[in-house]
Amino acid sequence: MKILALDSSGLVASVAVVEDDNLLGEYTVNYKKTHSQTLLPMLHEVAKMLELDLHTLDAIAAAAGPGSFTGLRIGAATVKGLGFALEKPVIPVPTVDALAYNLWGVSDVVCPLMDARRQQVYTGLYEFCEGRMQCLLPQCAAGIDEIIEKVNRLKRRVIFLGDGGNVSAPRIRERCTVPYQFAPEHMNKQRAASVAALGRLLFENGNVRTAAEFQPDYLRLSQAERERQERARETGV
Repeated sequence: MKILALDSSGLVASVAVVEDDNLLGEYTVNYKKTHSQTLLPMLHEVAKMLELDLHTLDAIAAAAGPGSFTGLRIGAATVKGLGFALEKPVIPVPTVDALAYNLWGVSDVVCPLMDARRQQVYTGLYEFCEGRMQCLLPQCAAGIDEIIEKVNRLKRRVIFLGDGGNVSAPRIRERCTVPYQFAPEHMNKQRAASVAALGRLLFENGNVRTAAEFQPDYLRLSQAERERQERARETGV
C-alpha cells in the first residue's frame, strides 16, 4: 500500500510518501513562502529522491480541512489534478485529526489548536486507547475560552499542539485549571507523514473519494463571505 500525502492546511507545507508501515520520505517547510510556490516543487523533489513513479501509488491522502482557505484550495487543486491525471482515489483526512495523530500513543488528552483568527481556533479533543485514536470532541471551530472550558471539565492532563498554541498560550496559562503541556517543536505542526498514516487507516475502512468528489471541509465561511453576509444583514440586500 503506497500513499502520497500532502498537507497545505496551515503555515506548514508538507509532502510525504508512505509504503505500508514504512515512511519512505517527507519534505516539510515552514518558512515565508506560499504553498503555490512550495507544494509542487516539494512533490517533485520527493519523487526524484525516491525514484518514485507516481503511477505506482495506490492513493493520495490530503489534509482536507479545516485550515487556511487559500492553503486548502491550493492543496485541493493539486490533489484533484493528480487524482485525475493518475486515476487514483483520494483519501480526505481531517486536518485536526491528523495533527493529533502526531502524538500517537500518549496517555494524556491531546488538544490540537490551529489559529483561525478572531480569537477562534480549529480544535478537537482526542485520546489514544489500545493503539487507536479516539475522538472525544470532533474537529470544530471554537473560541479559545470555549475549548479551555471543555478541557477543564475533563479533569485530565492535556497536551496542546499546533500553531494556535503560541497565540493562545497567555489565555491557556490564565484559565486552564488542569495540568497541561505544549508539544515540542518536532511534534507541534502539521506533518504529511501523519496524514498518510491516518489516511491508510481511513482507506482500509473505505473512506475514499474520487478526484471529482473530493472537496475541502472549511468548517466555517471565509472572511469575505462573512463580511458579505454582515453587509447584507445591515442593508437588507
